[in-house]
Amino acid sequence: MVTHPGDRRWSQPHIISLPKHGGRGASLTYIEGGNQIPFSIARIFVLSEVKKQTIRGEHAHRDLEQFIIAINGAFDVVVFDGERQWTFSLNACDEGLYMPPLHWGTLNNFSGAAAALVLASMPYDQDDYLPTYDDLFAEMQRRGGPPPAPHG
Repeated sequence: MVTHPGDRRWSQPHIISLPKHGGRGASLTYIEGGNQIPFSIARIFVLSEVKKQTIRGEHAHRDLEQFIIAINGAFDVVVFDGERQWTFSLNACDEGLYMPPLHWGTLNNFSGAAAALVLASMPYDQDDYLPTYDDLFAEMQRRGGPPPAPHG
């Protein structure tokens, strides 16, 4: 995980606008690891052909950072950090959501045939997954964080 000492911007989820260049009948958007996003890209995956009523995610990560982009359609990402909850609506390929470690993420409210491109800071590691709120809260307390607020 790339660290960002003293920069609170990377301790909270937030939308990042990406460079977009138009011309010759198309738009070009690009992402450079360590530039627009604060980590080197170690894994890329696509969540595609998502049906409208689908709910995805519903877990957190110990150390993994992610950047999530709607490359087709639209969807919401609900993020919980143990104290606060945010809802981010993604619907354009020239912006994405930065997700720091130790944040619970749920993707929902998909439009028909939505697709998400996810850039990850680490290769797949099952041991990095925190599949329950109890696992997330235990990891936060292990690292000396405050006790989490109740969440349903």
